[in-house]
Amino acid sequence: MKKRFIAGAKCPECNAMDTLALYKEDGVEKVTCVACGMLMTQPDEKVAPEVRGDETVIGVFKP
Repeated sequence: MKKRFIAGAKCPECNAMDTLALYKEDGVEKVTCVACGMLMTQPDEKVAPEVRGDETVIGVFKP
């Protein structure tokens, strides 16, 4: 799986700079912090918010 680092981005959990990596898994875009392990996912429009649980919306990525 190929990960792309997001230059200049700061982790919202640990505030570390340049540690966020963007990747796609099973058609879902995810961002993870390599320093603290925080994970954010892009929600699927077809899945109801109550099914997704406590995930954080990070936006739409267009590389």
